[in-house]
Amino acid sequence: MAIDRITVRGARQHNLKNINVEIPRDRLTVITGLSGSGKSSLAFDTIYAEGQRRYVESLSAYARQFLDQLEKPDVDSVD
Repeated sequence: MAIDRITVRGARQHNLKNINVEIPRDRLTVITGLSGSGKSSLAFDTIYAEGQRRYVESLSAYARQFLDQLEKPDVDSVD
């Protein structure tokens, strides 16, 4: 089954207030909004942070011992 979108459920990182969003994969996507509306919190502190955490978890235990433990973003799920 091909995954055609990134789905974020219940994001509460920084100033995000329990938001849900679906972002299409393999498409150029722009996040816009007023200053302080949570654009960077969504892009960097939620989606990027979860991707980085999952990548590090996929490494061998030997490789992970040299890296800092990454915290899970304040989100219900990212699929």
